[in-house]
Amino acid sequence: MERFINTILIGISGGSIYGLMALALVLVWRSTRVVNFAQAGQAILSTYIGYVVISHTNNYWLAFPVAVISGALIGALVDILLIRIMVKRAHQGPVAAIAPVIATLGLLGLIRAVVGLIWGGDLRQFKLPVTNHGFTFGHTTIPFAPINLLIVVITFLVMLIFALIFQRTNLGLALRASAYQPEIARLSGIRVDLTRTIGWAFAGSAGAIAGILVTPTNYLAPNSLDLLLVSGFVAAVIGGLESLVGAAVGGLILGIGLAFVLEYVSSSLAFPAAFMVLIAVLLVKPAGLIGSKRSRNA
Repeated sequence: MERFINTILIGISGGSIYGLMALALVLVWRSTRVVNFAQAGQAILSTYIGYVVISHTNNYWLAFPVAVISGALIGALVDILLIRIMVKRAHQGPVAAIAPVIATLGLLGLIRAVVGLIWGGDLRQFKLPVTNHGFTFGHTTIPFAPINLLIVVITFLVMLIFALIFQRTNLGLALRASAYQPEIARLSGIRVDLTRTIGWAFAGSAGAIAGILVTPTNYLAPNSLDLLLVSGFVAAVIGGLESLVGAAVGGLILGIGLAFVLEYVSSSLAFPAAFMVLIAVLLVKPAGLIGSKRSRNA
């Protein structure tokens, strides 16, 4: 029983990070109808900026907001300099319609190359902001440490903030309107381009938070967040790709599922297991667990 509970706790911690990356992907999808495969590159660049701050100040909590702000700025620049132009040409044919997605793949490679040129390919690590020694109850120490609790709490707060923005504010309404009916949104007085850029900035900040949280328990390299991108995408699709709650639910399902595979089956099956979970969910609910049954035009 103890082993079972420990596995769930580990899965919740990992699932929280997957949920954050899924949230970043969902934010971009909901605001521009583009799957942003460059999210891992944006997150890694933001994380390296945080690493520079830590290297000079030895202060993780100063690096955290710097990385988040950097992520938001990078996301906004990606939209202004690249995606905005391609989205406006999406009506010119089937190739133009998928051009933004293809561009994000190219951008991922470009950012990774730039990061490698600036910082090199050596593995680096952050100083942990809190201890990674498991909580002790009596004579029992569980594999769930303050760093894991920190990840879960910050993830919950971030998702709560974004959920409130999307569901309770005029900005959230503008973001949804700009994604689904941009022409009608313009007629309503919404500055669609600016609103979509804000959506990309939100996504960039969420990706940066995922990167700056996961790196202290792992390592930092130009490609260290690629697997997180895959897991985040799988979690987003499991949740339905439309729902912020779905991103959180998908992340937790994937995290707990992978934890059980690692603990009870084999670590070599962790990567294919993610897609097995995805296929199983989509066979039951093709629209995702919290996806809409009715499709809406972009």
